[in-house]
Amino acid sequence: MNSKRMELDGIKKKSRKRGEDNNAFKSEEQIYIDVDSAPEVTDDAHIKTDQHNKSFPERKMEAFQGYLAEHKDQIHRIIYLVLAAGLVAIVIAACVLNFNRAVVLQVITLVTIFFLVWDWMMERYGDRVWEELSPIRDLLSRNWFWIRWITYVLLLMALVCWLALDIAQQGTRQLVSFFGLLLLIFLMLLFSKHPFRWCWQTLLCGIGLQFVFGLLILRTTFGLGGLEWVGKQVERFLSFTDIGSKFVFGASYRDHNFVFQVMPILVFLSSIISILYYIGFMPWLIYKIGFIMQVTMGTSPAESMAAAGNIFLGHTDSPLLIRPYISGLTRSEIHAVMTGGFASVSGTILGAYISFGVEATHLLTASLMSAPASLAIAKMFWPETETASATASHDIKIDHGESKNVLEAASQGASCAVGLVANIVVNLIAFLALLAFLDAAFSWLGEMLDCPQLSFSLICSYMFMPLSLIMGVSWEDSFIVAELIGTKTIINEFVAYQKLSEFISRRKAGGPEYVDNIKQYISVHSETIATYALCGFSNLASLGMSIGALSSLAPDRRADISSCAFRSLIAGSVSCFMTACIAGMLYIPDLQCSHFLSTEFTNVTSSSQLVTCCTQLYNSVTVYELLNMTIGEGFNQSSLQHCCTLTPLTHFNCSLVL
Repeated sequence: MNSKRMELDGIKKKSRKRGEDNNAFKSEEQIYIDVDSAPEVTDDAHIKTDQHNKSFPERKMEAFQGYLAEHKDQIHRIIYLVLAAGLVAIVIAACVLNFNRAVVLQVITLVTIFFLVWDWMMERYGDRVWEELSPIRDLLSRNWFWIRWITYVLLLMALVCWLALDIAQQGTRQLVSFFGLLLLIFLMLLFSKHPFRWCWQTLLCGIGLQFVFGLLILRTTFGLGGLEWVGKQVERFLSFTDIGSKFVFGASYRDHNFVFQVMPILVFLSSIISILYYIGFMPWLIYKIGFIMQVTMGTSPAESMAAAGNIFLGHTDSPLLIRPYISGLTRSEIHAVMTGGFASVSGTILGAYISFGVEATHLLTASLMSAPASLAIAKMFWPETETASATASHDIKIDHGESKNVLEAASQGASCAVGLVANIVVNLIAFLALLAFLDAAFSWLGEMLDCPQLSFSLICSYMFMPLSLIMGVSWEDSFIVAELIGTKTIINEFVAYQKLSEFISRRKAGGPEYVDNIKQYISVHSETIATYALCGFSNLASLGMSIGALSSLAPDRRADISSCAFRSLIAGSVSCFMTACIAGMLYIPDLQCSHFLSTEFTNVTSSSQLVTCCTQLYNSVTVYELLNMTIGEGFNQSSLQHCCTLTPLTHFNCSLVL
């Protein structure tokens, strides 16, 4: 009993002690809670004191700011609606005052409204529409093999029929460019990294998109007229740079045309592109173009977005669009990204070429056509043999930049162009000096071999002459175009375009075609092919820049980037040459009929061009009486007599001449 009582007393003591410990812990916890909550109480009291000390207008202003922050979305929506209503009112007023004058404004407004409504509909109902179309998608997927090959055959037959009809109308000139295109594709297939692993869809759809773009722009009145209008607006837009150049460099800034007139264009365009990035227009446009190529060509999102970005950005800037995904790209995707950079030029540099006098229409068309061409050639020259996992499961998110407002975006864009301008200037000084040195060195070597005319330019003209011929350049112009291609590939495209601008200036000046048996300018058709062939960063200098830019974004992939570089340079060059072949097939230059007729009758042939020019000559003739007539538009009596001999027309009485 005593032992049991002693055990009970021990248990009671332990429980009493445990209870005391619990009470102590609770009191300690309460102290901690009180200590932690003390600052909050102090802060609340401090806030209340501050609110009490503030004046009535300050309290109302803070309440108003809080209301604005709370209803920010609704306020933005109201502002957008008011601006949209104002824009519609302006368009309506402009149409009422002068409808023809307001057509451009009306088209821009309608296109903007269409895309805004389209994006809103896709964001709101896109998933539902995709689900509703599932039966059609299942049906297409089950029969996709036959649908695809039937489509390919029909498109090929349509191309052959069109080519046959076009050759019957225009002559065999386009046929050379067509076979040149096939030869380039065959050579890329022959030297492919994996010759039997490339995708038919990517190749055919890429060339198809390129051909459709060229056909719509170069062969339709609407397309050519529209792009010519855009080109003129671009030239007018670039002319605003002269105001800033004149203010900074003085009224005599044109005395140093390149540095003080051409280079400021790069600063201006860089600032504009930065603003377009900030407001979201440039990412939106790149995403749309990239999505079209991704769906039609079956390429991955990363390489599609990079190719679309190259239409507007340089080969070192477009990889920034996919910076988070570069480390996970396959080697084929890295090759495609680099090829797209070599196959195009940036929108900023494009402005400089336009200022040289190169046709803006062809430069804009070349930039657009090179994007699908670069993907088609890249995926054939280095087919995909790995699983593209970096962007296979989600869409690419394009960054809008780090600018906080429009003014900061404009300033950052202008500042970024400083390095570009300096890089171009110092490279031109170095490369032109190097070119002169090479010419002098080869000339010295040629004198040792009794061939003093030997030069670097002459070597380039012989090396690349077969290439210029298969693109459709005439024999008499082939050596000059070959020299330009060699200069672009070995030196850079800036020097090549500068030389091309000199030939264009001589042709427009109307001087003699030959001086001391040396050709002074080339035909409009040859100029056009050269413009497309030179429109790319595919040269040895850009090779190192591209490797450095991509390696800085993905240091862990430096070895893969270096292994892809040289093949991507070749693929980028071939992409430009393919674009030139398609331009040679599709472009029909406006005939300079007075010059054409003065040379055509040395080789008397009957062609559609001859009929067109003779008809234009007949329409320029004004007959007053027998043996009294005037011939306008630069034609002469000899051309009129030859036209009456070969192509007499019923509405013109050739007996007055013969």
